[in-house]
Amino acid sequence: MAARNKQVYYGEYLQLDKILAAQQLESELVGKPAHDEMLFIITHQAYELWFKQIVFELRSVINVFDDPVVEDKKMGVVLHRLARIKSIQRLLVQQIDIIQTMTPLDFLEFRDLLVPASGFQSIQFKQIEIMLGIKRHDRIPPDREFFHSRLKDEDRETLDRLEDQPSLLQLTDQWLQRMPFMKYGNFDFWTVYAEAVEKMLRSDMEIIQSNPTLTDREKEFQLAGAEATRLRFLSLLRKDDFEELRKAGEFRLSHHGFLAALFIHLYRDEPMLYSPFRYLTLLVDIDELFTTWRQRHAIMVQRMLGTKIGTGGSSGHDYLSQTTRQNRVFLDLFNLSTYLLPRADLPVLPDEIRKVLGFFFSGHHQD
Repeated sequence: MAARNKQVYYGEYLQLDKILAAQQLESELVGKPAHDEMLFIITHQAYELWFKQIVFELRSVINVFDDPVVEDKKMGVVLHRLARIKSIQRLLVQQIDIIQTMTPLDFLEFRDLLVPASGFQSIQFKQIEIMLGIKRHDRIPPDREFFHSRLKDEDRETLDRLEDQPSLLQLTDQWLQRMPFMKYGNFDFWTVYAEAVEKMLRSDMEIIQSNPTLTDREKEFQLAGAEATRLRFLSLLRKDDFEELRKAGEFRLSHHGFLAALFIHLYRDEPMLYSPFRYLTLLVDIDELFTTWRQRHAIMVQRMLGTKIGTGGSSGHDYLSQTTRQNRVFLDLFNLSTYLLPRADLPVLPDEIRKVLGFFFSGHHQD
């Protein structure tokens, strides 16, 4: 790094004069300063700074995956940056404890002065959602409507442009579709996987039928459950069935992408698959933490407002609870556990595939 003669001063480098002068209390402007409005502003400004960092990290990860070939050496950087996002999210959840030191009565001292401002107008948070994979058609109707009624034209145009770009969900699906190991030479993994599933389910049915503690009605009920599980597995392996479920909204990943993610989870201990497994796990962690943050936020709003409408005109707690349920990105990865098999029942991979998946070296060392 080249040396510079310029002297860097702490406050100037961080532009603290701008940051520390950016807390203008609306209550003070009307002559009735509300003490807790300062806490309210600083907490939300801190959120926006961390959102900026998350957008910055997500953009770098998307740039890596928006390539026909994701280089192995770049996966370490991706994992590191996703782990950083996860750490930031934990802090965002903890910040709710700070804002909740403000009581509902304290909030009422300045709440009406905020109308019609709303957290929905956080463009950076909307950018995070869109970059992860929540597009407008995925949202609940009031959420879609707010894009028109609650945002400035320039902000809406910014989000519209972002919606036209590939999300991390889409790029991850494309990356998974390129995984080659499931069919290798004459070996078709899903044929032997289906055989292993049938064996497991036959064993389950035999256990149910031979269980002397169950009544005929209980056996019938449990056998029906086992048959439903079998049909669920079959729908996974039959592409046409899978696509019908996908059209109905039960899956977001493509058929090949979902199967690749399942293969990675089943054989995560193979050296070449461990980084992909960590990547998929971090996506689940990030989705879970944003859900946790939304849940905590919704509960906080209910605690502050009860059943009152939000300052932006939404139904407050009810609206936030709906977005908590709806705005999930990587549900397919959460639901992979439905199709996992115990390690003892996993099909044994042929040696040629295990060599490809492992760190296998040949040749002689020369001094």
